[in-house]
Amino acid sequence: MNQENQIAKNVPWNKGKLIGQKLPLKLKEIWAIRIRLQMAKNTRELALFNLAIDSKLRGCDLVKLKVCDVAQGGRVSSRTIIMQQKTHRPVQFEITEQTRDSLANWISQAQLKSEEHLFPSRIHDSPHLSTRQYARIVEHWVTSIGLDPADYGTHTMRRTKATLVYRRTKNLRAVQLLLGHTKLESTVRYLGIEVDDALEISEQTEI
Repeated sequence: MNQENQIAKNVPWNKGKLIGQKLPLKLKEIWAIRIRLQMAKNTRELALFNLAIDSKLRGCDLVKLKVCDVAQGGRVSSRTIIMQQKTHRPVQFEITEQTRDSLANWISQAQLKSEEHLFPSRIHDSPHLSTRQYARIVEHWVTSIGLDPADYGTHTMRRTKATLVYRRTKNLRAVQLLLGHTKLESTVRYLGIEVDDALEISEQTEI
């Protein structure tokens, strides 16, 4: 391999792309995408979409999930714990009923075994969906309902439910646990909470 090819190989796939705080999806947008996938009978992507919303996992963790991470004895669990690749810390998340149903349908349709990856890659030399492939799928989801893909990305899927939980409860600590953040400050930055909002919550919290 010559030097030019080696340099190209080492360049991150997202180099030069707009990297910034990606917007979370609103409830109506979640349902718009979900209904489109249901109408298209896209069992694989519906399972991926629902699990991405529920799990709040980073893309690198989501694509590496195996069937045994979410299902035992042929039944999809209502909760599971995953070790995060970035922090090497466990994070627990719930799997809602509609997500369990979509996962069960996908596992059955694809005839996946317990130790197999939940979302196998369609490229022969990759055992599971890559983060780049996942990013392309997310881009297709958002553009399909008329959103600007520059404002959304894989972190949109991670932020969506966490943002909804925060807006409903104003409980930063709960969201911190859901995202697996080690520091509360990281959660504040991640959610894009205004300083005044954060201070108001702090003032209402007695220690």
